[in-house]
Amino acid sequence: MSIPKEPRQLMINLMYLVLTALLALNVSAEVMNAFFTLNKGIENSNKIVDNTNETINKNIVKQAEANKKDVNLKYRDNAQKMLTELAEFTSYVDGIKKTVFDAAGGPSKEDPTRPVNVKDKDIPTRLLVFDNSKGKPGMGPDLEKKISEFRTKLIAYAENDKEATASVSLAVEEIPKGSDKKNWSDFKFRQMPVAAIFPMLTKIQADAKTSAAAILNYINKKVAGEDLKFDNFKVAIAPKTGYVVKGDKFEADVYLAAYSSNPGQGVSISVNGGNLAMKDGVAKYSSTPGGLGKQTVRATATIKNPLTGEVKRVDGTFDYEVGERSVAVSADKMNVFYIGVDNPVSVSAAGVNSTKLNVGISGEGGGTITKTGSTNYIVKVTRPTKAGEFCYVTANAEGLADKKPFRVKRIPDPVARLSNKANGAMGTGEFKAQAGVGAFLDNFDFDAKCTVSGFTLVRVPKRQDAVREVNDGPRYNSKCSALVNQAKPGDVYYFEDVKARCPGDQAGRPINPLVFSIK
Repeated sequence: MSIPKEPRQLMINLMYLVLTALLALNVSAEVMNAFFTLNKGIENSNKIVDNTNETINKNIVKQAEANKKDVNLKYRDNAQKMLTELAEFTSYVDGIKKTVFDAAGGPSKEDPTRPVNVKDKDIPTRLLVFDNSKGKPGMGPDLEKKISEFRTKLIAYAENDKEATASVSLAVEEIPKGSDKKNWSDFKFRQMPVAAIFPMLTKIQADAKTSAAAILNYINKKVAGEDLKFDNFKVAIAPKTGYVVKGDKFEADVYLAAYSSNPGQGVSISVNGGNLAMKDGVAKYSSTPGGLGKQTVRATATIKNPLTGEVKRVDGTFDYEVGERSVAVSADKMNVFYIGVDNPVSVSAAGVNSTKLNVGISGEGGGTITKTGSTNYIVKVTRPTKAGEFCYVTANAEGLADKKPFRVKRIPDPVARLSNKANGAMGTGEFKAQAGVGAFLDNFDFDAKCTVSGFTLVRVPKRQDAVREVNDGPRYNSKCSALVNQAKPGDVYYFEDVKARCPGDQAGRPINPLVFSIK
């Protein structure tokens, strides 16, 4: 695979190389976990591309509106149409993902984001290569057709410009010569495990989005817009694996992911204090871990903005685990323990009776560990760790030992909302119908609930002095209820000093204030 110069496409291609390497391994639980970790990494990269595309599109609209020539308005409309078609294409691929997810047994009890039958190879073959149950081809040929059609549209929007079309990575791969595969879908999906299908499909979405970014950059130049100035940068690390056996080599691609179509000149990258040589925007890093437990790779990128001359330094880290071949301690959700909730971990040893495996906990965090199954444990912690401190889960048997470090954190701050809104305008009736303020944990994987412990409600009537009342708990007390019932159009209500308590909290923590204008 050739490495393009476009940084976002670099990111996706490198992740795809990781997928290819994983497919060469035996299908084990670690590999299955790696597939889902890889899929999440590509999805996170896609979010960066989405933000970039949105920024470029806003600039296209701004410049076209400022200089309303027919040709500029045409390019503006082309950008809007292309983004609509991109959304339709990615939604179509999402539909395939859902079909595979449902066919693989739907959400698993251990992790509802993963299907039950992650190792099954017959489901992808049946659904994507051929569907014997319906007597017709699977979804693969239709996906192949839509990829080709959307690629043709992208090239048309680029007006066949060589530089722009060269960056269109979305394509149907050619079947290697000598392959026994009958067609693209057979080559792509036959006998692939269910877990591998998701990063493969997400990679197709990534190709579509980065290709659209290249076309948007072309259109942006055509409308003679101002040079885009980006001020947010990230260091990305794409590891070959998140788990390394002692004595084996750890390898990773370290590269710059920026909110820009081209990082330009003046970029340098170092890892753990040592400078790395760069080629086509990518720095290669490898090391051989010398010990067990958590290993941390610290990467630093120095970037000179070619537009402003401003020099910035950004840092990024990647943690991976090093363990023995026969003993494995793994977090069932993540390598962080949260205070106030049950943190599941799995501990196993090949060839060792589970009754002779001694599992314990040490280090910081005030942790306790309880066995809940043959290989399953629950860890509870009470204190967050500081920098350089860890809570360790240890596993020991005769001749075997493993030790895994975990960070300990408080549950993330919840978000205060009133009728599912954090601020903005609200009708009088809707505002008066609310009984109080709720605290919500967004995108938190654990079963935990936070409650509002108090707030100060301030009513600012139109052309009148403010009225303030203090409220304990999430529901309005009598004074606050009376204040809410006085709401009229033009009033502004402020919820200040909002505090919430989450599991493990000794006292309420400050969270976001709320502001509502009554309409």
